[in-house]
Amino acid sequence: MIAAVEDLAQSIGVSQACAVFDFPRSSLYRRRHPQGVRQRSRPTPTRALSADERATVRALLNSERFADQTPYETYATLLDEELYLCSIRTMYRILQAAAEVQERRSQLRHPAYTKPELLATAPNQLWSWDIIKLRGPATWQYFYLYVILDVFSRYVVGWLLADHESAELAEQLIAQSCHQHGIARDQLVLHADRGAAMTAKSMAQLLTDLGIEQSHSRPYTPDDNPFSEAQFKTMKYRPAYPPRFDSQDHAHAWAKAFFPWYNHEHHHGALALLTPATVHFGQATALIAKRQATLDAAYALHPERFVHGAPTPPALPSAVWINPPTLHDTIVPEN
Repeated sequence: MIAAVEDLAQSIGVSQACAVFDFPRSSLYRRRHPQGVRQRSRPTPTRALSADERATVRALLNSERFADQTPYETYATLLDEELYLCSIRTMYRILQAAAEVQERRSQLRHPAYTKPELLATAPNQLWSWDIIKLRGPATWQYFYLYVILDVFSRYVVGWLLADHESAELAEQLIAQSCHQHGIARDQLVLHADRGAAMTAKSMAQLLTDLGIEQSHSRPYTPDDNPFSEAQFKTMKYRPAYPPRFDSQDHAHAWAKAFFPWYNHEHHHGALALLTPATVHFGQATALIAKRQATLDAAYALHPERFVHGAPTPPALPSAVWINPPTLHDTIVPEN
């Protein structure tokens, strides 16, 4: 039967020949390539990086400068320096081949409640703020870091470190940040969770006096304040973040170094790999054009390496939501 299947396959193809004789294709392939016979290796695509180029990329990713950075961060930094080596996905493949990629931890999910739905289409329209506790030198000793974040640009517009949590300190920070960034009446929405400092009557009165709309998360739902939570996660996952701070001065010195890095050096994955300061101060269009020129030059040099054609840098989102609305009812057009 094998010979008959092989003869018929030459004229109508393997699939149809096996179907005619009700013979499994896998059995035919095993007969063609018995165990112990080495099959031909797959040829290397012409667009693939050479062994030396892959070694160069891996060495760069593991260098002192980029050892603690993700391929996204490395790619954006090199692109801003007018250097293109390979795509982000290729960087991950090179690291994966050397078992140098780890999975992220799974995230906690909470039941669904009525959502606050907030939209920002430009900086200084929607701010998010929160307070995080930093572990001090002794058990149950904490320092309190107040952080205000612009949702559209992820730019930290104000921060304050104290040894206690209070509405009065939060009010001072908010008033100072609004003055510094020239916030006019009826311009800004300020979103926060339902902590004591956030829901204090004096806080509500201050926001009313400043002409700022107040918004709160649902109880026990940190997903309603995702941008502040994500910023805190970025902070805690910094390589230099200590397990404890020796003193309030130590915590203040660390925060004073962290926020300039976050605002001006950190390439944000949700911001087209731009820094928050670039987006907040309207420099995104020029920098994206510069990146496009670098990619065009790389494409002209090796077009065979770009499977999907000429590359383009990621686009900056035109709108950012806290809980975008969803349509629950089907809209039937009128006749």
